[in-house]
Formats: sequence, structure tokens, C-alpha cells
Amino acid sequence: MNSDELLTNSYNYELPPHLIAKYPVEPRDSAKLLVYNRESNRVTHTIFRNLLDFIPQDTNIFLNDTKVIKARVFGKKSTGGKIELLFNRPLDAFNSLVLIRGRVKRDTEIFFDDNLVAKVVELRDDGLRVVKFTHNCVAIRFEELVIILDKIGHIPLPPYINREDTIDDEKNYQTLFAKYAGAVAAPTASLHFTPELFRELKDRFNTYRVTLHIGAGTFKPVETKNILNHPMHREYFSISPESANILNSDKKILAIGTTVTRTVEYFIRTAKLNGECDLFLNPLNKPIRVNHLLTNFHLPKSTLIMLVSAFIGRKKTLELYHEAIEKDYRFFSYGDAMLII
Repeated sequence: MNSDELLTNSYNYELPPHLIAKYPVEPRDSAKLLVYNRESNRVTHTIFRNLLDFIPQDTNIFLNDTKVIKARVFGKKSTGGKIELLFNRPLDAFNSLVLIRGRVKRDTEIFFDDNLVAKVVELRDDGLRVVKFTHNCVAIRFEELVIILDKIGHIPLPPYINREDTIDDEKNYQTLFAKYAGAVAAPTASLHFTPELFRELKDRFNTYRVTLHIGAGTFKPVETKNILNHPMHREYFSISPESANILNSDKKILAIGTTVTRTVEYFIRTAKLNGECDLFLNPLNKPIRVNHLLTNFHLPKSTLIMLVSAFIGRKKTLELYHEAIEKDYRFFSYGDAMLII
């Protein structure tokens, strides 16, 4: 193994700012698609609408059916100071892990619309905060919180989109098959499907679901010099017995997105049907079950570009990224896609 594979800086690349997609293309399946065939080492440039023509026959498709919640809310402290809070994930029945933009101390109370209040109960060393939410002075569980956030919150667009969310994002930043609320980021490889293309996918291939509630940690940059020293974030996942049966077979599978990949690979390593996934896939920890991957183009020096490198190697990944840049592919959440077969 080349020692460069261990160095975070080895996963860097220069991206012209105008290639960061701020809005999705319309129709969604008109996005560009780069197809890389590992066996022939061939690259094909096409559009997402042609995806099904490149998926090998007898492949089983795995999707993440998490649903993005309106996790971003704005409130005030009792002193009047403005606060922005990003819900990350529930820790237990009444404690939640959040990101807070603004200075807070333990026991600080933050007041939001609709009589929602968050009380800070712990300041973590990693910058995250533990809070308890109350509504009309009564402690509430996550299921009740989601209903309130849906009324007063905002879609948590990734920071690199660098604009305020709009009403269109409520539809655009959600998959067609989103079902279980809990994510603060969308499984973006799935955002390219139109209803027509998704119906055709289900007609031609067997499709299965897993759930992984994507947390804010997915955007956390790798700041350690050695990638193996990066503290990987944890995200709740769940796999149905039906999906597990396919995963325990020798049938070929295509993971629609990095979140599906991590969920599948964590299950294969642990046999757990639910829990918290903290698997970090990289060239030194390669996938052992996922055969094919559909994904977007990811941030430099991120755990996600390292995951792609686990499939095809760091050098090939950067080579394909540079080719995509030359051909004006759009990058990140609302950008174009890559299929690895």
C-alpha cells in the first residue's frame, strides 16, 4: 500500500467554484452521468436518464429510504441574542445531539417559534451540544419534535450550497421514496430519479431498502494528517430481514449512494440489523459486499471521496474527478453522478 493513501492531503483536488451546483437541473434525470467500468477501464459520458442501460443484469438495487427533516431552526436566548440550531440526531428518548451557531453555556435556554425551547445540558469537546427540547413546557420525544420542526424549521442545505433554502428545496432535497424521518442531509445519488425513471428501475430490477439517517457529521472535513486518525461520525441505521436475506446471499448488488454502501458494509461486518454505523471505508478498508456504486462527486479530503477511492483506488478517483471537471460536470449534492461497475 502506497503511504500516500494514508495522507489526507492526497485526496485533495482543485474545483472551480462555478462547478458547485446550487440548484438541481431540470428534469432531474438530465444530469450528467460518468460511467466507469473497472473491468475494461473504460469511461463513458452520458446522462442519468440512460442509467439503466449500464447496470449489469441480475443486479439487486439497494436504496436509502431516510427522510430529510427541517432540521435548521432559528431562535433567541433569554438575553435576546440570535441562535441558529441544527438538529443532528436523537441520543435517547429526550436528549438530542445538535450543532449550535452562537455562544451558549450549560443550562442556556434557546426559544423558538411555536413555544419550542431547547435547554443545553452538555457541551461536547467536538463542538456538538446535547439539548433537551420542551414544547409548551413539556419534554418531548423525537417523534413530536419532527412535527414541530416541520412547521417552523428549514431544509438543512449543505453549507457549500451557500444560499438560503426555498420552498422548492422541500421537494428537490428529498428522494421520491423518502419514508422514515431522521436525516439532516439527503442521500443525494437518489435525487436524480424522476418518477418515470424510478418506475422503470423497479420494473427492470429487484429493489430493496435500508435506512440510514444521515447526520451532520457527513460534512465534517477530515482534519487529521493521517486519514486513519479521523474520528468517524455515527449514524442510526436499520435493515429489514428481507434486505438482509439478499445481503447474505451471493447476489450482485448496486448501492445507490455512499450511505447505502456504508450501511451494507457495516451489516456484513457485524450482522446487526439496526444500531449506529460508524464504518469508515477507504483504500485500507475496502468494501467486501457491494459490487457496484452510484454516487455523486464529493468534497476534497472528505470521507466520501475516500469511500469512492476504496472501490477504484485514489489515483483513479482523482483522475476521473479531473476528467469530470474538464467536461464541466456539476459537483456535490445537487450535482451530477458517477456509476462504478
